Amino acid sequence: MFYYLLKYVLLGPLLRLVFRPRIEGLEHVPASGPAIVAGNHLSFSDHFLMPAILKRRITFLAKAEYFTGPGIKGRLTAAFFRSAGQIPVDRSGKDAGQAAIREGLGVLSKDELLGIYPEGTRSHDGRLYKGKVGVAVMALKAGVPVVPCAMIGTFEAQPPGRVVPRIHPVVIRFGRPLDFSRYAGMENEKAVLRAVTDEIMYAILMLSEQEYVDQYAAVVKAESAQQAEQRERRFRRMPLS
Repeated sequence: MFYYLLKYVLLGPLLRLVFRPRIEGLEHVPASGPAIVAGNHLSFSDHFLMPAILKRRITFLAKAEYFTGPGIKGRLTAAFFRSAGQIPVDRSGKDAGQAAIREGLGVLSKDELLGIYPEGTRSHDGRLYKGKVGVAVMALKAGVPVVPCAMIGTFEAQPPGRVVPRIHPVVIRFGRPLDFSRYAGMENEKAVLRAVTDEIMYAILMLSEQEYVDQYAAVVKAESAQQAEQRERRFRRMPLS
């Protein structure tokens, strides 16, 4: 109930007014039945814009940190995500991927739409990064189509670290559903999972026209943070005269 209150009364109209998103290819999203919508992830706003424009309800696998934040802000954020039907996924530990897959398959088993960001985290620089194979595992195990989606302009509207979005044109573009039935029963083959994931990422790339980086976003983020820390240490050690 709260999901539809947010979508049609509270948040949806506000998002449409502020961002005025242009929607392309909405007809590619199945009107019924289970499907995965796999998109790039540029901004915190992505979580709200896509559900606001889709005719069907979509459930995202959201990082557990959104549900465990401290203070009043943390409690409000957690309450919002729970009320919107989003599922927390712990991304730490060796079993994190399997937990996400179980939750995702549960959504698909109810003939619903599942939203997922194959990169696993937001892009910190607006580029598109290598996809993780969890999306391929779910697509093959559930035997469902994957609809590629590109969020365009949300990085400029609300880049990482910016709390209040700025007004900026946004385009949400959906591609034709990808059918992977030819790989049925091969969800344990690493080469097949990589091929399926890369095909999905290529479809997203064609829609978004981003620069592609053949590395995992989390790895590049960690390396960038480490380099920044090293530069800061060297700067502090420099003599003042």
